Amino acid sequence: MLLKKLFFTFLLLLGAPALAADTYVTLDTPQPTDVAPGKIEVLEVFWYGCPHCYDFEPHLEEWIRNKPEQVEFKRMPGIFRESWIPHARAYYTALELGVLDSVHQPMFDAIHKKGQRLGSQAELRKLFSDNGIDESAFDRAYESDAVNDKIKKALLMGRRYQIRGVPSIIINGKYLTGPSIAGSFENMLKATNALVDKESAQ
Repeated sequence: MLLKKLFFTFLLLLGAPALAADTYVTLDTPQPTDVAPGKIEVLEVFWYGCPHCYDFEPHLEEWIRNKPEQVEFKRMPGIFRESWIPHARAYYTALELGVLDSVHQPMFDAIHKKGQRLGSQAELRKLFSDNGIDESAFDRAYESDAVNDKIKKALLMGRRYQIRGVPSIIINGKYLTGPSIAGSFENMLKATNALVDKESAQ
């Protein structure tokens, strides 16, 4: 049984993409993940107002469509300053209402194509309403304890993940990569794939 496991690990490593040490950093303290046994968590940290996150989105969506089966992909809003909190609230409000697919890309487009700031609850309410979400339901979720708790967790985890900028990707609570580290979106995703393989082989 041990030999079989070692052979399987060897095959995984043999087929893994080359992992350049300068395309990621190892976190000082590994962070717990919230995925099923056997799954690898890949977490994107982003901000709707970030032009690099907007440019990265098509690359990321393509990667998600072709991601390894063992990967469980998640997103977390980065909160580097108080002015980022409304966008984080909008993301978690959409999750709470189950309408993320309806507003995620429109949020990006409204900011980066139409020049809207979406920095207030009223502006965000209108965007949600324009995309078919009831305004009262939006307000209840936006102001809810559930969303407040997620904001607090995002603030905490942003510090624990040692986030240097957005977009960033955290692989299995252990490794951090991003365009400023890897040099490009392509290298960022190559590092992600290689680190997923590395975690799968352990």
